[in-house]
Amino acid sequence: MPLTRALEAVGGLQTQYAPSGYVGLWSRLRNFRRANLTEALIKRRAIQGTLIRSTIHTVSRADYPVLQAGVRSARREWWLRVVRHQAHGLDMDEVAGVVRARLERGPARTTELKALLSESGFPAIAWSGLGLWLDMVRVPPSGTWERRLADLYGLADDWVGAANATEAAGLELIVRRYLGGFGPAAVADIASWAGLPPAKVMPVVERMRLARFRDEAGRILFDLPKAPIPDGGSRAPVRFLQTFEALTMIHARRTKVMPEAYRPIIFGTKTPHSMPVFLVDGAVAGTWRYEDGRVRVDPFEPMPRSVRGELDDEARALAAFHNE
Repeated sequence: MPLTRALEAVGGLQTQYAPSGYVGLWSRLRNFRRANLTEALIKRRAIQGTLIRSTIHTVSRADYPVLQAGVRSARREWWLRVVRHQAHGLDMDEVAGVVRARLERGPARTTELKALLSESGFPAIAWSGLGLWLDMVRVPPSGTWERRLADLYGLADDWVGAANATEAAGLELIVRRYLGGFGPAAVADIASWAGLPPAKVMPVVERMRLARFRDEAGRILFDLPKAPIPDGGSRAPVRFLQTFEALTMIHARRTKVMPEAYRPIIFGTKTPHSMPVFLVDGAVAGTWRYEDGRVRVDPFEPMPRSVRGELDDEARALAAFHNE
């Protein structure tokens, strides 16, 4: 599968920590090399920007403006609600205009843009909402494996092209992308993943032609028409995931990707972003870390010899990926 199609198949990858996207694609694609994603970002086939759940995501170039249109209004409403006391009287259109004028001359780093806002008399809180009124992308090599800090910004209009997508088209694409990667699912699952109110998602789902199922509790689950559903006995191979992996962070608890007994270990006050984990038969079964040229694994429970062999083989392959 082409890299951009893989990004679309999972609705993009969360990439606050740049290596997460690389390991995420390595775990999902055959023969993926680190240079593949870096090249896709440089050549603008893949785009990195703040999108779903107001977090940094890497998505295909085609998806970026449409997804942005789908989440923009809800993200603005959320931000204004959260910072209403700090941002009272703040004109965010004016804030966006000041930064746009600078970025029209070319990309700029975070430090420069924050200084510009301060010099223009705007409070510090303006920076946190800027990206909701001005579509900006992270410009490589910022936000890549080689330079992990995603602190170089450019105008999306310049980097991707002028957007003309509607919110309705964006919301429909959000539903399609979620169901394509994670269906069948309830409306609440889709909304949670996208960072949208369920009431905003429900009308979209109702007007789309989707397959319908019921889960054990009687909830209606939606899926794309004719989407394949694996047999319940199908076995999933061992896979490694990095930190900030949406599959473990916000995915529906009913899927049992994250066994509840392990959730407090993976997520804590010191690791709200989650620890790097590996999956055995589709469920989190332990943590891993890369050090001294090796991937060291820490299973939560004893493992059968056959599973341990598969885990060790995959760990060696991931170490080789790190050592490219």
